Amino acid sequence: MAPKRKTKKAPVRARRTARASAAPRDDAGIVLTEEQQRARRARSIAIALSLAALAVLFYIVTLVKGPGVLDRPL
Repeated sequence: MAPKRKTKKAPVRARRTARASAAPRDDAGIVLTEEQQRARRARSIAIALSLAALAVLFYIVTLVKGPGVLDRPL
């Protein structure tokens, strides 16, 4: 059996850490206006509320169906 070749590992890249402030940085490629930041925040809140509503809907449907969900033919 032939010996295994050693492969070179890719260099580990430094990870960028998230900054504590949400303010745009000077070295950023794209700087959002205040209006764009408000629109982004509004979209994020709408997505979060939709996801929470969907989770609640699934929970309610599971409670309504009860343990009968598991009693089905395979």
